[in-house]
This record gives sequence, C-alpha cells and structure tokens, in this order.
Amino acid sequence: MVQVGVGAGLGAIMRYLMTSLIKRKIRGNFPVATLVINIMGAFFLGYLKAKNIPSEADLLLATGFLGGFTTFSTFQVESVSLFDEKRCVHLASYVLMTYLCGLIAAYLGMVLGNFGR
Repeated sequence: MVQVGVGAGLGAIMRYLMTSLIKRKIRGNFPVATLVINIMGAFFLGYLKAKNIPSEADLLLATGFLGGFTTFSTFQVESVSLFDEKRCVHLASYVLMTYLCGLIAAYLGMVLGNFGR
C-alpha cells in the first residue's frame, strides 16, 4: 500500500513539472500538456504490463506513479471546456488524438516490453 502512495505522489509531482515545462514551451489554448502526458503514460503502462514486473514494483510504478502521472479527469474537464467554448474542431482533435494515440502508444509499449522475450 505504501508503494502506491509514494508512487502516486512522485507521479503527480512529475505531471506538474512536465505540465509547467510544456506550457512554457508550447503556448496556445490547446491542451497539449495533458495529451502528451496521457500518451506517455499509456506507453509506459503498456511497457510495464508486457514486462510482467513483480507485484511490489507494479504497485509502485503502474498503479502509483503512472496513476498519479496521468489524468483522465483533467482530460474530461478540458474536453468539456472546449465544448463549452464551441471549439468543436479542437475538441474532436483532442478526443481522437487522446484515444487513438493512447492506444497506439500502449500497443508500442507492449511490443517494446515483449521485445527479446
């Protein structure tokens, strides 16, 4: 249980730092930071699951760190905001990229994780 808490705290800190960095580098009103972070999380979770790591490491890294790092709720709120602002093209792009790129990233992570097995 401690592993989940430690991992989640570290993941949340990393998400905050990456969000700040991405927003400084990429200006605009498209939620690039959340998109990048969630796709990265999908890739790394796919990789870890393919590696079949021990349960203690899984709790720390997959459930904890990646659970704290990625953020489905922020994706949902940003999507609703885009809808409320009538930015339909941005909304459609964001939702499609999040799901499609997330699936591709998870798949590639699993392929890489299985490489050499």
